[in-house]
Amino acid sequence: MADRTGSTRKHRAETLRYWASCVYLKIFGWKVEGELPDSPHAVVIAAPHTSNWDMPHMLAVAWHLRIHVSWLGKHTLFPAWVRPFFTWLGGIPVDRRASSGVVAQIVHRFEESEDLYLVVPPSGTRTRQEYWKSGFYHIACGAKVPILCSFLDYSRKVGGVGLCLLPSGNMTEDMDRIRAFYEPIKGKYPGKQSRARLKEEDAAGKKTTGEDDE
Repeated sequence: MADRTGSTRKHRAETLRYWASCVYLKIFGWKVEGELPDSPHAVVIAAPHTSNWDMPHMLAVAWHLRIHVSWLGKHTLFPAWVRPFFTWLGGIPVDRRASSGVVAQIVHRFEESEDLYLVVPPSGTRTRQEYWKSGFYHIACGAKVPILCSFLDYSRKVGGVGLCLLPSGNMTEDMDRIRAFYEPIKGKYPGKQSRARLKEEDAAGKKTTGEDDE
């Protein structure tokens, strides 16, 4: 009986979020494209990230696709009095002081969860960066879950999901596919878009060419 009640509440919440997203997207004139992969788990790339508007737009798109996304936050942002609200919004507290490290903590969370779509903005900030942070890739490799590319294309006012790949372990080849997907997509402020490249790619290239030995 408890499981049935919980399932009913979950369905009602999902339906409420879906219709709320329909109203939101209609007001702002956005459309949604793409279909979710046949997987209960995924690391979701949120890119390009150039504006505070990305968060509400992203949530509206996710709710329209009927997924409840999760996101990472420093553990100090989850005091007892506000933890239930942030958890309801999908927040996952991480302790960067832990000896296991953030990647290991999140891999463990994937192992414990029946379903988890973790949204990660790899640029880490709204301003232009030379490199994406590679945490999303290492989490996906460690948890053995697919990487799902989500997007907000302000040039067309379309948001959604597209490329989905299970990381092969060959970082450069995987990133080449991800770069090709995001190349035509424009953020709200294109000049602030970070380069879709990981620092480890350049480090590996230098090692291969022997530049570090000079």
